[in-house]
Amino acid sequence: MRSPLLWTFVASVLLLCGVGGWLLTDPATSRSDALKTGGLAGGAVVALYALWLNDRRRRVEEARQEIERQRHDLEMRRAEQDRERVSDERFAKSVELLGHEADQVRVGALHALAGLARSRPTYTQTVLDVLCAYLRRPFEHARYGGSPDDDKRDTDRELQVRLTAQRLVAELLPWASEADAPSYDLDLTGAVLEYLDLSRRKIGRLLLRYASLHSSTNLSGCLITDRAYFTAAGTGNGRLIGNFRCRGAKFLDYAWFSGTVFAENADFTETTFAGRTAFKDAVFTKDALFTDASFDDSLDLRRASFGGHADLRFARAPEHLSLYNTKVTSTKDNQIPDGWLIEPLDDGVARLTVAAG
Repeated sequence: MRSPLLWTFVASVLLLCGVGGWLLTDPATSRSDALKTGGLAGGAVVALYALWLNDRRRRVEEARQEIERQRHDLEMRRAEQDRERVSDERFAKSVELLGHEADQVRVGALHALAGLARSRPTYTQTVLDVLCAYLRRPFEHARYGGSPDDDKRDTDRELQVRLTAQRLVAELLPWASEADAPSYDLDLTGAVLEYLDLSRRKIGRLLLRYASLHSSTNLSGCLITDRAYFTAAGTGNGRLIGNFRCRGAKFLDYAWFSGTVFAENADFTETTFAGRTAFKDAVFTKDALFTDASFDDSLDLRRASFGGHADLRFARAPEHLSLYNTKVTSTKDNQIPDGWLIEPLDDGVARLTVAAG
């Protein structure tokens, strides 16, 4: 007999009989009291069995729920693996199509990569790396000074593909106002760009070394959380005048503009430079505005030259300043910080110095 219910029934009957019989041997106990007491003893056994049975049901239900949870987790992992596999295949196919001869196919591949980054945020940095790699490919256009013998239709179509890539790069970056958003890196070293607009975007590390920035370049209001390198980059005209706009931007780390050539106006009004900043050997062909710019660390202006109007009235002067052979055009209405001097030289050129003491 292995049934717990049967054993419980037998034990209950035995207790009823045993306790009742034992009490009946006592002359002071009535038969009704003996039966009540025996019944209570037997009922106690039944109650204990009910408690055990309820606990067993509870443990069985918990075990069933745990198995169900594990099965659900397994299905979720399988579904996630399937999504990752599909995403990997989609990514690989899109990258392959970037080499297609038809420009409309390349544009579709760029949008497919951007869509993948939006649906799978873990791919965002990888997709940005691919888009930047595409923009780093050599590119010449007749209006950039390229060979006029090149097929204009082909170069115009490729330009449209590259403009699409630039726009998608900007759209994949979070807004500068999103404090909790991640910062993504951009490597555009040596890239040929036109109408680059990263305004009000949040960027991690920004590499624009030796880049060619044509038409208007807009970094106004952007937040760059890591180092920014514009070393030997150059701005120039394209379809529009090649102005460089960087109003109200924030550079939280190094900002390196060494050797950068600004062919048109450069506007750094109200920009914050929190780290070391260098404009060493930079060339400002036309107006350079640093009105109310803030420098929290050092500023290197050695051998920088200002060909147009220079407004250097900083809101916060740098802790360490380097001036050596820094030149301005003496015929322009240059505005400089207190304590700086303009020392005239020959041929309408002047040198910036700091007053002794």
